[in-house]
Amino acid sequence: MIVGAGFGEETVYRGYLFERLGKLLGTGFAAKILIVMLVAGYSRSCITLNRDFAGVQQAVITGLTFGSIFAITGRLWMLMVAHAMYDLTSVAIIYFDLEYDVAHLVFK
Repeated sequence: MIVGAGFGEETVYRGYLFERLGKLLGTGFAAKILIVMLVAGYSRSCITLNRDFAGVQQAVITGLTFGSIFAITGRLWMLMVAHAMYDLTSVAIIYFDLEYDVAHLVFK
């Protein structure tokens, strides 16, 4: 499920929506910025229905990061793998009860 979610979400959000919005808005620099923001906002609204504010922030940052990488490279496979690894890492952190420790590495 975790690996499939990374592949499925990237196919829909970055693959399909980028292609469709690119046809509608164009392929220029400003259009790509708008597409990244639209897709990140849409994917965030679909994914974060039951998350708290920190979860929403994480989803927006991840969506903008992955969208920017796709807009620059045009390669979907590395994002699929990165998304799956991100999800697997998140589950491992939760499973091993390391959330507090990891959060305090970043936010002291």
